[in-house]
Amino acid sequence: MANLLDVIQKKSVLVSDGGWGSFLVAKGLKAGECPESWNIDRPDAIRDIARMYAEAGADIVLTNSFGGTRYKLEHYGLADKVGEINEAAARLTREEIAADKFVLASMGPTGKILMMGDVSEAELYEAFKEQAVALATGGADAITVETMTAVDEASAAVRAAKENTSLPIVASFTFDMNTAEGYRTMMGVSPEQMAATMLEAGADILGANCSLGSEEMITVIAALHAAAPGVPLIVHPNAGRPVQQDDGTVLYPETPACMAGNVQALIEAGASIIGGCCGTGPEHIQAIRNSVDKALS
Repeated sequence: MANLLDVIQKKSVLVSDGGWGSFLVAKGLKAGECPESWNIDRPDAIRDIARMYAEAGADIVLTNSFGGTRYKLEHYGLADKVGEINEAAARLTREEIAADKFVLASMGPTGKILMMGDVSEAELYEAFKEQAVALATGGADAITVETMTAVDEASAAVRAAKENTSLPIVASFTFDMNTAEGYRTMMGVSPEQMAATMLEAGADILGANCSLGSEEMITVIAALHAAAPGVPLIVHPNAGRPVQQDDGTVLYPETPACMAGNVQALIEAGASIIGGCCGTGPEHIQAIRNSVDKALS
């Protein structure tokens, strides 16, 4: 398998996948149920989602492992199954996509806050190490430390993955606040601060995901590109900011055509990998695929 970083350098822009949560719910995931447990209990459902995105044109497909640390899994009585669950997550995606496509293994926040004394930095490192090693064992081609808001937790995750696997490491934050000084995470982290600290921790790819729609992400990606020129950037926008409906459902307003219409601007801002997050599906990824192909033709 080719190295993801080499392929980015050769092809310049790759397409990633979209959201997973809504499809798990559509397949029967209940409120309060552990999504990652499906890697063991409902493997065919996970394979279906991975295959769906590969068929939509994604070069990169994620894993069902966002909440796969022991700190998240312990809420479901599954802390002793970290290795089994994460190995299966990577293996299931790997089994359902072509050999020339990449498995990008997801590692999300633990829910613990270092500054509040919930956990020590060493404990966080060990939890992320346990997850990263299992994902690599399962066949991941790269690891994304994603939807992060705090540099201390993200640094522990990036270091744990970098120092204990041989895989390229992505660091992706969620910038949900638009302030007078620019976009910030809920912990007040700027794109510039994120870039500096994540590169120091060992990240190979930087990026942003969730919270913002594709148009808003253009500004964030441009800021990351200015802060770290030459570093590959990944962007996974939501299909717009969610809108609460009167019936309690959530609407994501960006259509596939809308997201596809911002692809050229995202590329010009510095994006090397473009996919989607909440509210996106295979139709969005197919539209993004078409726009990327057009932009590179």
